[in-house]
Amino acid sequence: MTGTKQAKQKETALYPPIKAYLQGQGYEVKGEVGAADVVACRPGEPPVVIELKLGFSLTLFHQGINRLAVSDLVYLAVPHKPGKPFARALKDNVKLARRIGLGVMTVRPRDGHVVVHADPGPYAPRKSAKKAARLLRAFDRLKGDPNDGGATRHGIVTGYRQDALRCARFLAVHGPSKGAQVKEWAEVPDATRIMAADHYGWFTRVARGVYGLTDAGRKGLADYGDVDGS
Repeated sequence: MTGTKQAKQKETALYPPIKAYLQGQGYEVKGEVGAADVVACRPGEPPVVIELKLGFSLTLFHQGINRLAVSDLVYLAVPHKPGKPFARALKDNVKLARRIGLGVMTVRPRDGHVVVHADPGPYAPRKSAKKAARLLRAFDRLKGDPNDGGATRHGIVTGYRQDALRCARFLAVHGPSKGAQVKEWAEVPDATRIMAADHYGWFTRVARGVYGLTDAGRKGLADYGDVDGS
């Protein structure tokens, strides 16, 4: 038996619980109707089309989009799996399905329990003023364009890392210094907090309010010195 046939047989295991679920809502349900895996009809209503797969995939989304040519009520159905990885994937795929007008349902293999996570329909993403403000703050904080549309050879450069680099550069030139002095001279408003938090292992506290540069900090300057925005 080929892999495709085996997969098809496993996909058909989703059909009985989905059929029972839809019949409970008054639909007449039939499988393998034309190109559609499942079609459900109620008098005077457009048909409901369900595409079955063993997991989310680009192919499944393509099939769902194609079925929108015959009905606005199209669902993607996959088995529900335990664990956080599936929960995260489900959340992301539900967002994508909503964006393109598709519904999503899952079937729990052990007992056939069906859950509808999204119904088909027009989608208008809800804007987050908080996230938009955070994005603009990150944009303003980043000096220049160090990532050039992607990661540098050492990874993504953030505004926070650029500020840490400016602090490190100041300490490399002037030696251990007070946070207030680094703040003023290096023009890093959060200099003291950055050096105290020491997320990169670049700084060491040598006295109260006074910070010096570690060997890791010197290496950080060598690695990232060309992207500090100076």
